[in-house]
Amino acid sequence: MPLYEYTCDQCEHAFETLVFDGDEVACPQCHGNRLQRQWSVPARPRAESDALPMSCNPNLPPCSPTCCRLPPS
Repeated sequence: MPLYEYTCDQCEHAFETLVFDGDEVACPQCHGNRLQRQWSVPARPRAESDALPMSCNPNLPPCSPTCCRLPPS
């Protein structure tokens, strides 16, 4: 059950949706079916040693509740 990102060619709405095998995907805003599947940004690995270079900007607030810059709970 992969999560895909799409942009609608009709209304240009960007969205993500779970796609089950054989499902037809439609835009949730205009219900159009002319969609472009987008490249997804990979999730940050769980191990700190494997952090992606784009995963977090140290000049900004923490990027998520699981940000590597937050103290362990």
